Parts: sequence; structure tokens; C-alpha cells
Amino acid sequence: MNAFEFSTVPALITEYGAARRLGALLRERFAQESLCLVTDRFLRTSGLIAPALASLHKTGWKVTIIDDVVADPPEEVVLAAAERAMACGAELIVGFGGGSSMDVAKLIAALLGSHQPLKSMYGVGNVSGPRLPLVQVPTTAGTGSEVTPISIVTTGAATKAGVVSPRLYADLTVLDAELTVGLPPHVTAATGIDAIVHAIEAYTSRHKKNPLSDMLAREALRLLSTNLLPTFRNGADRKAREAMLLGAMLAGQAFANAPVAAVHALAYPIGGIFHVPHGLSNSLVLPHVLRFNAPAAAGLYGELAGIMAPHCSGSDEARCHALIDMLEGLAAATGIERRLCEVGIAEADLPRLAADAMLQTRLLINNPLEVSEADAFAIYQAAY
Repeated sequence: MNAFEFSTVPALITEYGAARRLGALLRERFAQESLCLVTDRFLRTSGLIAPALASLHKTGWKVTIIDDVVADPPEEVVLAAAERAMACGAELIVGFGGGSSMDVAKLIAALLGSHQPLKSMYGVGNVSGPRLPLVQVPTTAGTGSEVTPISIVTTGAATKAGVVSPRLYADLTVLDAELTVGLPPHVTAATGIDAIVHAIEAYTSRHKKNPLSDMLAREALRLLSTNLLPTFRNGADRKAREAMLLGAMLAGQAFANAPVAAVHALAYPIGGIFHVPHGLSNSLVLPHVLRFNAPAAAGLYGELAGIMAPHCSGSDEARCHALIDMLEGLAAATGIERRLCEVGIAEADLPRLAADAMLQTRLLINNPLEVSEADAFAIYQAAY
């Protein structure tokens, strides 16, 4: 067996309705008095965070809410949020929402704990100082950000950069599927497919793939592929919602240790330039990247096909294509967009997408096959 290292969050709570007693859960584990809850405007105005806030106030927490997080958060949003958290004397940071809110919460905790400039954190292993205590509460079953040491920031008009450091692992993650019951069907579908991508790319990652990440990826794919359509068709299906949230978390643990690759690399420019939601961006290129990778990864894809299509048989190539067909069928069943032309991208935009994808070297290095700019362009053409 090859040597490997595996890391994850030190504590995890999975409980339906846990957010309704968030204050007590935090009191059991933290001695601080003042916290900053990082979320987005919709979650605050919709009332989804109201039970958690009531619990926090009831248990004596001094709470400041930062609710101006946006999708694909730009640097200025992160820095402004950190300034507000510092001004209120925050001692504990709670990320409450989707991937963007949790990513911003990680960076606030790091910025306030060490006073290190954000620009010096970009890349792998560049967070040098301590951070404030950090708790993550996801409200979607998709990004896995609650258990990853990664934050993604929009650094220019259309470019993204990652901060990757073990210091960004939360001290506590709280999984409460009740928070996901109100997710609209199209968000359920896109975030669920995002989590499926995490499992598939972790399982086929060229670097750091290991027995633990493989085990997590397989179980994540089983949970996600089995429960995505039930949650899409009936958002109040508690059992399916719990399975999706658990599956997304397991996929997050897998790719936190065996990093994602070309699907994400090609999805980032779609989101950065055209503001397509991250999960949908992944879904749009997923089958086409898998077909490109098949010459090198058909055996691994075939193993995963046994989870999604247990009755498929034949050669590695046949089972690989069965997996791709299953994934395309899953996307079709949800009715989400499946072509780049359906999300406002013109054929003339494809060369720019391909050039921008080449900037994602942190991700491309993990792909089973090397991806050239010409390859990326061909994949985008196939997805168009």
C-alpha cells in the first residue's frame, strides 16, 4: 500500500433539527461569548435561520449577522465581511448557508485570527497564522465545503483563485437536513450533481487517491445517485434529504483528500465569466470530460458504474459508458440545462473558456489525462 495522509474535521453532528438548538450545541463546545454568523440575504429574509438565531440568543450568545455573501464571492466581499466581523469583536465564526457562505466564513476566521493579508493566502498551504474557532452549518447538499480546507474567491472580473490549507478545516460541522427541505427542485438537482462530481473526481484523482477517500467516494455516490431524484420530486422527503446531505458531506471528505480535476477546472470559467451556478457548471461539462478521460480511467469509471448501474456488465469501456449514460439520464430527468448554449454561452466564447480553464493548474494536475487548451476547447465544443 502506498503511504497516504487523510484529514477531516475533528467533530461532526448529524441530527434532523439540530439548528433549532444551535446555541446549546455551541455552548457545550466553546467558551467564547461573541460570534459572527455568515450567511446570505435570502436565507436571512426567508426566515430559514430564524430558529437557529432564536437558539443562539436564548443561550446568551452575542450575535452579529453578516448576510451580504453572494455566489462566487469576490475579494471585496470577503474583506468587507472580515472588517465587520473584526469591528464587532467576533470570537467565533459560524458559516450558515451554501458553499459561498461557508467559504467566506473560513476566510474570515483566518483573517481575524492571524491578520495575514488575503492575497498572500492564495494557493496551497499558504495560510500561515492561527484562526478563530469555526463552525459550519450547510443548507444545501452539494459543495461539501463544511468538511473541506478550501475556499474559492473571485479575484477579478471573471477569474477565481483557491485558498487551500488544513487550517481551514472547521472545528465543528453540523448537518441538519431540515435546513434543506425548502430547496427548490432545480437547486436540489444542480447541487446534488455537484456532489456526485466530487465523488467521481476524488475516486479518479491522479494525486492523493487513497483507500479512505475511495471508500467515502463510493458511499457518497451510492447515497447521492439513489436519492437525488426522490428529493427532486418530493423536497419534503426527510429520509432522502438526510441521505443527500450525508452523501454530499462524504464526497466533501473524499475530495478534500483526493482533489478534484478537469470537470471543476472547466466549470470554473463558466461560472466566473457567465455567472452560471457552480453545480450546474459542473453538470454541463461532466459527461464530456468523462468521455475524454475514458482512455485512462475507464477501469475506475467502470467500478463506479457498478454503484449507479449495478446490472451493467461487459468490458471496462462498456461499463464506463454505462456510467456516463446514467449521469446524462439523471441530468435529463431533472430538466436542468444540459448544453452551454442553453445558459447564454455563444460558440464564439469557447476559445476564451478554454484559455481560462488552462489557468486552473491546481485542478488540472489531478486529472487522469493531461488536458491541453485544444482538448479543453474540444470538450467545450462537445458540451455546446
